Amino acid sequence: MSFLDYELPEELIAQTPLEDRAASRLLVVDSMGRIQDAVFRELPRFLEAGDLLVWNDTRVTARRLLGRKESGGRVELLVLRRAEPRLWDCLVRPARRLHPGARIVLEGGACLRVERELEAGRRLIRLDDAEAAEEAVLAAGDVPLPPYIHVDLQDPERYQTVFASREGSAAAPTAGLHFTKEVLEELERHGVRGARVTLDVSLDTFRPMASTDPWEHPMHGERCEVSEETAAAVREATGRIVAVGTTSVRTLESMAVGPREVRPGVSDTRLFIRPGYKFMVVDGIVTNFHLPRTTMLLMISAFLGADPLRRAYEHAVAQKYRFLSFGDAMLALRA
Repeated sequence: MSFLDYELPEELIAQTPLEDRAASRLLVVDSMGRIQDAVFRELPRFLEAGDLLVWNDTRVTARRLLGRKESGGRVELLVLRRAEPRLWDCLVRPARRLHPGARIVLEGGACLRVERELEAGRRLIRLDDAEAAEEAVLAAGDVPLPPYIHVDLQDPERYQTVFASREGSAAAPTAGLHFTKEVLEELERHGVRGARVTLDVSLDTFRPMASTDPWEHPMHGERCEVSEETAAAVREATGRIVAVGTTSVRTLESMAVGPREVRPGVSDTRLFIRPGYKFMVVDGIVTNFHLPRTTMLLMISAFLGADPLRRAYEHAVAQKYRFLSFGDAMLALRA
């Protein structure tokens, strides 16, 4: 597991997205460790007629709010989801002294109250201001970019995929950020079918592993959904099933009921894919390059094997690929 602690040069962390989404580089690697360098718009060249591409259609709706405690200390809230009207599930920083009953005044003046403590630094926060409209308070918040991005995003839609339609995520399924309408049309002409799943991206996707033993890392649960149409598309696929992003992988594998078969429906998945996991559905993964010590990196290691993954990342660093959310892409395939 030592590769999980690989060294990522800070200068390779992409701070802004490319103007042309499909101009990102694409590293193609298989489980034998064979590597090719390409450009993302060449993706159709590496897929075949009959393959099924499955993407996550979730849309980022979380907001980052800034405020102060009654004592004057600054508070940052990441609104993960709406629990009920005027009540939000939030990741709070710092959380240590925010106990039930504590009040927070946002920069815009609206008053909040901590209703309940949750696990992993989360709190149920109530909008405790009768004159403040919930929609207006959330709309005033910022798009919650990852903490390693230090440049303001000029166009918030650039942190949404072209197939984003279902509201509910705290972060973008970033492997999908490389796709354009033109790439999707070329894939369709190439005979590659498309299908959608939904996973509302939350803590399990973007939080680093807290334990030195990956088997002890807790998964807190993320809502995922597979439609009847997607379940049928998976069952009828004649080629490979290629998941766009680790969130699509988790959804397909969480809903698997047999080899290359998934059930339709909604689930709260706590699936943690680690080396030794037997993939039931997924034959390929389009993914970004991930931070050290993350569940996403562990998942790709389980899919490719530790040595092919290590070679791919060493190659990416040497060739100065762009890493993380706004970086380049990798296509991982079984040999």
